[in-house]
Amino acid sequence: MSQIPDLLFNSALLTGCAALLYACGLVFVALVSVLAPSPERRRDARATLGILLRRRTR
Repeated sequence: MSQIPDLLFNSALLTGCAALLYACGLVFVALVSVLAPSPERRRDARATLGILLRRRTR
């Protein structure tokens, strides 16, 4: 029997887990950029969010 279906399933599972982890990281950084107590932390979090989203922030 071919191993291709198992390989495709495992690849899709790994891709889904990586996407979920990336999305959780984005949510965490977005929350920090809004809720951080100091302006420096908020600015750094916004810069990090811009890097993760691959766009410039002002």
